[in-house]
Amino acid sequence: MITNLISYICKIKYDSEMNEIEKTVVSQEKKSSILHTENLVKRYGKRTVANGVSINVRQGEIVGLLGPNGAGKTTSFYMTTGLVVPNEGHVYIDDKEITKYPVYKRAKAGIGYLPQEASVFRKMSVEDNIMSVLEMTKLSREQRIEKMESLIREFRLEKVRKNLGDRLSGGERRRCEIARCLAIDPKFIMLDEPFAGVDPIAVEDIQHIVWQLKFRNIGILITDHNVHETLNITDRAYLLFEGRILFKGTPEELSANKVVKEKYLGVDFVLQKKDFQLINERKRAQEAEEKAEDEIINTI
Repeated sequence: MITNLISYICKIKYDSEMNEIEKTVVSQEKKSSILHTENLVKRYGKRTVANGVSINVRQGEIVGLLGPNGAGKTTSFYMTTGLVVPNEGHVYIDDKEITKYPVYKRAKAGIGYLPQEASVFRKMSVEDNIMSVLEMTKLSREQRIEKMESLIREFRLEKVRKNLGDRLSGGERRRCEIARCLAIDPKFIMLDEPFAGVDPIAVEDIQHIVWQLKFRNIGILITDHNVHETLNITDRAYLLFEGRILFKGTPEELSANKVVKEKYLGVDFVLQKKDFQLINERKRAQEAEEKAEDEIINTI
């Protein structure tokens, strides 16, 4: 009987959560912004490393920026985030030009950035890492605490909330960094090598988290050397080669293109897409069941 009760409670909670997600997606689709670059050029001396790079990312989609070493993808990514100033070209959010904005000013404009290197404050707890960003917002103390608790629950950081940053595993660190980034409610997040330094199990966990971000109406621009894992979660991708965009399209279109395979993916490359909707449903059902079991045990 207890098992049936748990299943019933789980179904109610799961249906309720999915209804809220659907309502949020519908309402947010009407007010989506777009981050876009126009003909970005970067030269170092006589060498042009990026030449006429134009990309765009809409809120609610995941876009990959790919290419071999020396292709100009990292430079193009850094020009979009504000870490590198272009010699020519422009960066916009909708019609607002932000080309000359430094990183901190782009953050205020709605662009979050997660570097490849560990960015958690190593001698601060997970709670304090998140709160340090919330304290820069206009939220009241009660609202900051409420949002911190919500982010800790959402990213399953309850068991490590008191742990210092240097005590976290690679996956825990990434979850903490993403949670902290969301504290400022960004429109876009720039992810630099998010799968670097995490074990294979944690990679799927990070993929699932990134996949969920688009349902918050957040646009994601991701660059990573792990092309298999990146194409698994992107809606579209740009492939840079010798400083220019060689190809753009869906993961399926990239993986089927003969030139893309010859220049970058390899002739034997096979795209193996994961069903993140199914993974999401499984994780939510498992989390709801565990929570329901705890609640019932506490009432007995």
